[in-house]
Amino acid sequence: MQVLSHSFLPRVCLFCLMIVAGMVLLSCGPGTQAPAGPTNPYDRAKEAFKGGEWDKAVDLTEKLAIATPPVDSTDRARVMRAVIFTGQLRGAKEVAEAYGKGAQKQSGYRRLQHDILVSAAKAALSLAGTAQQIAPDGVISKELILDVSYPTIEGPPEVKELATVQDGTWIESDQQDTALANAYRKGVDDALANALGGDRAKARQALAGGPAKLEGASFAIFLASGLTEAAVVFDHHHSLDPAKPRAMCDEGEASLKAASAILKDSPDKDLQKQIKQLQDKFKTIRKSIA
Repeated sequence: MQVLSHSFLPRVCLFCLMIVAGMVLLSCGPGTQAPAGPTNPYDRAKEAFKGGEWDKAVDLTEKLAIATPPVDSTDRARVMRAVIFTGQLRGAKEVAEAYGKGAQKQSGYRRLQHDILVSAAKAALSLAGTAQQIAPDGVISKELILDVSYPTIEGPPEVKELATVQDGTWIESDQQDTALANAYRKGVDDALANALGGDRAKARQALAGGPAKLEGASFAIFLASGLTEAAVVFDHHHSLDPAKPRAMCDEGEASLKAASAILKDSPDKDLQKQIKQLQDKFKTIRKSIA
C-alpha cells in the first residue's frame, strides 16, 4: 500500500477546506436565500388574513385605519377590519350562547361564557368604531374595495363541539380552543359571503380574481346588520351600561342613513326592504334598553 508523503497531506487538507468554504459561500449566496416576504403593512395584513391570523391582521392595519390624512390603503384596511370584527363578533357570540345553554347543566360553562362575552364586546366596540370610520356622519362612498384573499383554512358550516356543549356535556380545554377557532373561521367566512352578497362559494370565486368591488349601499347595510348583533351583546342581560348598546344603535342607524342616501338616486326595493327591517330591529333594541 502506498503511503502518502507528509508534504502531500497538508495540500489535501487545504484542498478539502477550500471545497468546504466554497460550499458555505454558495449556501449563503443570493441564489439560495429565502424570498423576502411583503414589507408593506397592508400586504402583510393580507397574508395574515389569508392564514386566519385575525388579530395579527388587525394589528397591522391599526395605523392605516386611523391615518390622517388617509393613505392609499386606509379605505381597504377599514373594509378588511370590518369583515374581521363582524366575523369575530359572530363567532364569539355563537360560542357564548352555546356556553349559556350548557351552563344549565354544567356550571363551569358560566365562567367560560363570561370570558367569551368579553371578547364579543371587544369585537362589537371595534366594529362600531370601524363603521364610524367608513360611514362618518351617515355618508359612505358609492364604491368600496375588499382587497383580501379567501382564507386558506375554511371554517366549518357548523361547529360540532358547540352541539356537545349545548347538550350539557363538558368539553376539555383543547376542544374549547378548537371550538373557538372554528367559530371565528366560520364567522369570518360567513361575513365575507354576506359582504359580497352571496354564499361562501361566490365569495371565494369573487376574491380569486383579486380585489372585489363593493356597492356602498350594500356594505353600509352589512355594517348595520353586524351592529344589530353588536347591540345585543350589550343588552341588559350582559351589561349594566346602557350607553354601549345605544352607541351600537347610533352607528348602525348612521350606516343605514348612508345606504338610504345612495339609494335615493338609485332605488333598489330589496335593499330598501333590508334597511326597513334593520331600522325596526334597532327600534326594538332601544326599547329593551330604555
